[in-house]
Amino acid sequence: MHIKKGDTVKVISGKDKGKTGVVLTALPKKERVLVEGVNIVKKHTKPNQANPQGGIVSQEAAIHVSNVMLLDPKSGEPTRVGYKVEDGKKVRVAKKSGEKLDK
Repeated sequence: MHIKKGDTVKVISGKDKGKTGVVLTALPKKERVLVEGVNIVKKHTKPNQANPQGGIVSQEAAIHVSNVMLLDPKSGEPTRVGYKVEDGKKVRVAKKSGEKLDK
């Protein structure tokens, strides 16, 4: 999967189109990502130790990885992801600027 935890992404389709956020979790088997502040849903919870009152909680839901694009670290625009081999290691590269995405 071309998106990893900690990447800054922009939503390119769906109800939250245009929003940006940081990837909290990547779920490669389901091809989904959890993005901070995007796709907020309300979940009804029973009372428990952490939340003795219970009630309705707002939280992020996963969105499909094809609906987000990585932001270029140089320009801040959405970009596709390419791969290069440097010093025997495969690194992700932004297609727009050629900037490395992996630290």
